[in-house]
Amino acid sequence: MREETTMHDHRKLGRELGLFDTDPLIGAGLPYWLPDGATVRHTLEEYIRTAERRAGYRHVYSPVLGKRELYEISGHWSHYSDDMFPPMDLGGEQVVLRPSLCPHHAVIYRSRAHSYRELPLRMAELGGMYRSELSGVLGGLTRVRAIQLNDAHIFCTLDQVADEARAALELIRRAYEALGIVPARYRLSLPGPGGKYVAAPEMWRRSTALLTDVLDHSGLPYEAAEGEAAFYGPKIDVQVVDSAGRESTLSTVQVDFHQPEQFDLHYIGADGAKHRPVMVHRSIIGSVERAVAHLIEQHGGAFPAWLAPTQLVILPISDAELPNAEGFARRCADLGLRAEIAGPERGSLGARIREARLVPYQVVIGAKEAADDHVAVRLRDGRRLDSRPAAEVLTRIGALVGTHRTDLWDADGRM
Repeated sequence: MREETTMHDHRKLGRELGLFDTDPLIGAGLPYWLPDGATVRHTLEEYIRTAERRAGYRHVYSPVLGKRELYEISGHWSHYSDDMFPPMDLGGEQVVLRPSLCPHHAVIYRSRAHSYRELPLRMAELGGMYRSELSGVLGGLTRVRAIQLNDAHIFCTLDQVADEARAALELIRRAYEALGIVPARYRLSLPGPGGKYVAAPEMWRRSTALLTDVLDHSGLPYEAAEGEAAFYGPKIDVQVVDSAGRESTLSTVQVDFHQPEQFDLHYIGADGAKHRPVMVHRSIIGSVERAVAHLIEQHGGAFPAWLAPTQLVILPISDAELPNAEGFARRCADLGLRAEIAGPERGSLGARIREARLVPYQVVIGAKEAADDHVAVRLRDGRRLDSRPAAEVLTRIGALVGTHRTDLWDADGRM
């Protein structure tokens, strides 16, 4: 039996479930995360970091501030300054809150000499950035001023670009499968008229041809859209739709010839000469804020078990079973499972079950279960499993959570 998914307004549900909130004293577009929301965010970030490490990425940290000159070199100042916060004067220098991580990663790449043998060099970061959004467009987690971005930049040869872009799309596909996200469509985002794009026709032709070829060979249906490219290059955008039917970009893959030129990046080729790398930008889930907003709406707060803030609620029928419940909770903690006890002081068993309706696993312990070291399991989707050994239940749930499955149990409820 599949769990039903219904779209909800994440702003309302996120506050009702105690995931995040805002306060005018902190400021508009600057939400704070409550413990359950912080657990979801941390778990999602760790999933991404692990997936990136397995795919050969190396993680870095870089500052959220940079000199204005950095963004003049990258092109952000001339093409993107309307979305940046004003500069701050510090010791005779102007510094700004960064609107993007790519200039920092270009500088990190430039700080060391590189051989062609090192490429592709995959650099990743879950880092903060800031956008000067107008007050009228701010809302919940989808439009914020302080953003935690799942970002990465691959420095590679021209011959490696297509493979790296395809690999990025595969990382996105796997993440969506684990998160239960269904993309609305794939979009090839191209430049449009006007002066907001870098004026380099040949660069645009080459990068667009590369991404078009990747999409054509991927078998993914896509649509081209003018006016949606980054100022430095075209993008493959993965689009999702929110509860109000509004479409937005969640994940992206971009090809950039511009910034390697601007920062004079190079590697030493097999011929001993300097060569210019290509920069592939990619984000598996985009901003953590927007990703969590979409997950709240997609699942109505009933997150996949591996992502749920509380994965198991333990329900002793009476006070006599409390010691068994506490022992079971300790065994959960030892396995890295997030469990809490909802004892008889919180009401009848039926009331506690209703209160825990979004928790993936409801573990009931009565007198018979306590005597036999068994538990009876109720699944969030309404299925009830026969009483069975506690160790078997923990092994099964641990395996499902550890492999980032979206189903709660075997279809027939068997071990």
